[in-house]
Amino acid sequence: MFTRPSPMSQDGLLRAMLRGALGLLLLMSLCFAMPAQAAQVDNIRLWAAPDHARLVFDLSGQAEASVFTLDNPRRLVIDLEQSRLDTDLASLDLQGSAITAVRSGVRDGSGLRVVLELSREVEPRHFTLPPNDQYGHRLVVDMEYPGESAVENPIDPIEAMIREQEMAANRHRGEAASETPRIDPEVVAQQPAAPHPRRDIIIAIDPGHGGEDPGAIGPGGTREKDVVMEISRRLQRLVDGAEGFRAVMIRDGDYYVGLRQRTRIAREQKADFFVSIHADAFNSPRPSGSSVYALSQSGATSETAQWLAASENRADLIGGVDGNLSLNDKDEVLRGVLLDLTMTATLNDSLSIGGQVLDQLGRVNRLHRSRVEQAGFMVLKSPDIPSLLIETGFISNPDEERRLRDSGHQQRLAESIFAGIEAHFRSNPPPASLLAWQRDNRRTPSSNEYRIQPGDTLSQIAARHGVPVAQLKQANDINGDVIRVGQVLRIPRS
Repeated sequence: MFTRPSPMSQDGLLRAMLRGALGLLLLMSLCFAMPAQAAQVDNIRLWAAPDHARLVFDLSGQAEASVFTLDNPRRLVIDLEQSRLDTDLASLDLQGSAITAVRSGVRDGSGLRVVLELSREVEPRHFTLPPNDQYGHRLVVDMEYPGESAVENPIDPIEAMIREQEMAANRHRGEAASETPRIDPEVVAQQPAAPHPRRDIIIAIDPGHGGEDPGAIGPGGTREKDVVMEISRRLQRLVDGAEGFRAVMIRDGDYYVGLRQRTRIAREQKADFFVSIHADAFNSPRPSGSSVYALSQSGATSETAQWLAASENRADLIGGVDGNLSLNDKDEVLRGVLLDLTMTATLNDSLSIGGQVLDQLGRVNRLHRSRVEQAGFMVLKSPDIPSLLIETGFISNPDEERRLRDSGHQQRLAESIFAGIEAHFRSNPPPASLLAWQRDNRRTPSSNEYRIQPGDTLSQIAARHGVPVAQLKQANDINGDVIRVGQVLRIPRS
């Protein structure tokens, strides 16, 4: 039978409830007052590049970081909240970087402070990365060296071409007439021929991945970044050893270069051709063979090519680079003109060179694809430099992994790549190159051709052959004011 509690028992119940609430509040306050689990710095890795250095802190968990510089003397300070150091800083190899010494200490009782003593000014930036298949939480600290960047204040090539198109349109409308001095064609025609430059054809060689990005890893532990560097260095020696060619290495050490920055370096070095060296991988050990890729304007040409393009482009997230270019603020006509002018000829050259490289690779290795594939690799998106990405073999295949480690096989791969490149440029040398000069000087002029001699001018040549200067220039596509010794002119029939 239910009975109503007495007033005294109600007071006891209220006191019990109050005690319980106070206990809960006390427990909650103790929980909030307890420090969070400290993150442990398990390792610190350093990569030194010519224009920057990168430090990567391997962490046991997430940690808030603050990075700032101090002067007199120059220092970079890295503060990690609720963290402690569990690695030996003395083992960090500082060679080639702006860091002269590293020290650490406890900050505010529970934090970690790492101080880098510097030999020069740096511009720091930092970001964190979540765990992946190879590493846990990471703090990445980049130190850019002002004035040493491979491309100072880089302008995207597409943006540059937009500017050129806009300037041309302005000149056409007469808006920039006052800024463009008129060139007298008669004065130009009387200028003596300039010596032929006989310049080297510049080949930009890009060993894929690097630094904290090892690329694919074979079943035997072979890292893609190591294999492709060896092949690239062998290719560099072959290029530099051939008359009329010169190699430029996009990276010459174990450090990471952003995907868009790779093509910017090639452009800054005025490269005639860009080749990116990689080693393929798949989730099965069966696939094998070499592949050659050129850029596709409309995306990948096969499902495999599309998957590979996505995996290579994702590597740039490791470098903390956005990699996007927006043309949304440009009008539709200008976008169409850009696409037409900048990509078609370059892509045709890329496919032509790719076919010759693929033919040579097929003589030393099995081909995974019998034709040049096309995909949206970021490193191939250079509108004015013919470019190829070469997958030298499948590092995920145990047999091919062993071959990729073999120095003899690496040499044969490098030789086949250069043989394809060289064959193209000997048949199609750039006009100002040594190869073009050699071709023109071996040529026997026909009755309607003339090879320019020292001291010649356009007006003299035109008068000697009885043709107007304008007609001579039109017949030889001469738009500027320079002719060169050794250049062969076609003489139009009057």
